[in-house]
Amino acid sequence: MTASPDEPQKPAAAAFDEAAKDLADHLSSLPKAAAPVLPAPKRVEPRRAPPPKAEAPSVQKAEAPSVQKAEAPSVQEDPAPAISAEPPAPLRAERPAPAAAIDPPVERLAPSLAEPPVIARRLGADTPTDAAPASDSARPTAAARAKARHKLKPPKVDGAEGNGGRKPRPLLREFGYLCVSLFFIGGIAGLGALFLVIAPWPEEGADLWAINRTPAIVIEDRFGREIAARGARYGEAVAIDELPPYLLKAFLSTEDRRFYEHHGVDLKGVTRAILANIRSNGKRTEGASTITQQLAKNLFLSPEQTYVRKAKEAMLAFWLEGRYSKDEILSLYINRIYYGAGAYGVENAAKTYFNKSARDVTLSEAALLAGLPQAPSTLAPTQNPLGAQDRAFEVIDNMRETGDITDFEAREARKNPPVIATGAANNDIGWFFDFVAEKARVLAGPGAIDIVIATTLDQKLQRDAQIAVNSVLDVDAKVSGALQGALIAYDNDGAVRAMVGGRSYIESQFNRATQAKRQPGSAFKPIVYAAGFENGLTPSSRFVDQPIDIAGWKPTNYDNKYRGSMRISEAVAKSINTIAVQVSEKIGRKKVIEMARRLGMSSEIPAGEAGIALGGFSATLEELTAAYIPFADGGLGVRPYAITSITDGRGKTLWRRNQKPPAPIMEKKIATEVTHVLYQVV
Repeated sequence: MTASPDEPQKPAAAAFDEAAKDLADHLSSLPKAAAPVLPAPKRVEPRRAPPPKAEAPSVQKAEAPSVQKAEAPSVQEDPAPAISAEPPAPLRAERPAPAAAIDPPVERLAPSLAEPPVIARRLGADTPTDAAPASDSARPTAAARAKARHKLKPPKVDGAEGNGGRKPRPLLREFGYLCVSLFFIGGIAGLGALFLVIAPWPEEGADLWAINRTPAIVIEDRFGREIAARGARYGEAVAIDELPPYLLKAFLSTEDRRFYEHHGVDLKGVTRAILANIRSNGKRTEGASTITQQLAKNLFLSPEQTYVRKAKEAMLAFWLEGRYSKDEILSLYINRIYYGAGAYGVENAAKTYFNKSARDVTLSEAALLAGLPQAPSTLAPTQNPLGAQDRAFEVIDNMRETGDITDFEAREARKNPPVIATGAANNDIGWFFDFVAEKARVLAGPGAIDIVIATTLDQKLQRDAQIAVNSVLDVDAKVSGALQGALIAYDNDGAVRAMVGGRSYIESQFNRATQAKRQPGSAFKPIVYAAGFENGLTPSSRFVDQPIDIAGWKPTNYDNKYRGSMRISEAVAKSINTIAVQVSEKIGRKKVIEMARRLGMSSEIPAGEAGIALGGFSATLEELTAAYIPFADGGLGVRPYAITSITDGRGKTLWRRNQKPPAPIMEKKIATEVTHVLYQVV
């Protein structure tokens, strides 16, 4: 039986409704054309429909009406007559009036199983009329139906194929999109159910501004003056209505254009990304994480790339959307994410890179900031200015594409790129900052959010040390090819006064003063002689500088010359290798190693190698330099330190250095003798 247009529509499968709705929207967007006037079909007696079942009314497929050739004056000779973009009226059960024209098209397609002609129209089948279903004898042949389909193809408009020049997507592709979306939704639902079991939801009333926030670190010099800060120290939450509108639009156009339309997960974006990645043979070419998902990952999850983590991210995004407004989520996002160079939050980033508030950034500066969340460490303008600028240009293009800025504004922004503030990377103290920040996290303990570290650094000495290292490298690079160097300076009580880890912190954050292991060489000889003085030798003890052989190893002096008998003090002044080896072999290598351990050296020193007397092993500059402190401090076991106290943001003391006097690790006489022979070198 056929359904009357006055009867209520019967419920259908959800998937079909979605496909039909999408199809209806697509059809309604086609350019409208006048309906063709066709001759009235031959009248036939309709077949009687079987009585409906009691459970549910049956729906009988409408048979394709026969199409007769006629010399109707209203039918033009064009082989491809225009077809109305509106769907036809549903078939009626009553006998049709002998009218030549079909009913006017309905305004909108109602997705119902009672209207199969809609699908027939989409597939290019015969145009239905108000005629009743034809009998078997009146059915057109397959050849006739094929010919009719060929005749009823929509005409091309202005050389295009309608719909703005775009081909309508085949129904099969739309069905594919539906299947992919349903598959993804099903996967998210399944993994989300697993998430409900294996991971708790965030606690009600949790402070999202504090969850997983990277600690803000401020360091002070030896005189209590603030000299550097990292983290969210300057990243106070800035209300979005205080920020330039183009800054917010820069983020939305680049990270999530449908932010105010979706509910945490953008299914259209997900489907698009899945299909794009499938077309690229599994290579990930497009992401689909919304701003809400990125915030969920930033607040609650690790950065690992797994399906379970992705499911958690989606569920947490729904959780956030259900409890916070869109503006609150956007505010949390821009004020919490990482922008590189130790800057968390848009206010901190603006001050770090431009030395101004985020409220005052220009369009080009806003574009640069909005481009950083994709890869903050890689794109930080202090590290990669060209990469950061290229990314900013992409953001400007996105804003122009979405209509947020005009072509003129885009051109002006490109012509006036932002200028990065001088010293934005704290070049002078970058290595020292990293050094104390790592130690402070251990000393302050878990739970510390904002901390202030009082240090031993002397800013003047630090600047002088950096200049000295670079000056030496400028000369040595030409002579010996040395490209990097390091320096660390201690006070007599072990306080670190200066630390230089290389030529430029911006170019390399690797701290060669504390992380690089190199052979100490002759710098280890004073420790050998200290062990000798502790075992009966004195600066006046005499040894012969001559060729020696120790199990096949034959050490020589730097100039391959030998000077005969001399005192230890003279051997130290002239850096004679053979005498240092003779002292080590005379007292025993184990005693040399034991002295090094007492002086604080922790690197491996192989007892089976006679070459340890000449520094033939690896150690850091930090431990080697610290081993000299007891010599200058009368034999006291002074340990180096760089932090005097740690307080939280409210001034509460979290840790303070213990000022107990150091115990002696060698006799004062021995420390004095070592110091005396070292003076001979100067």
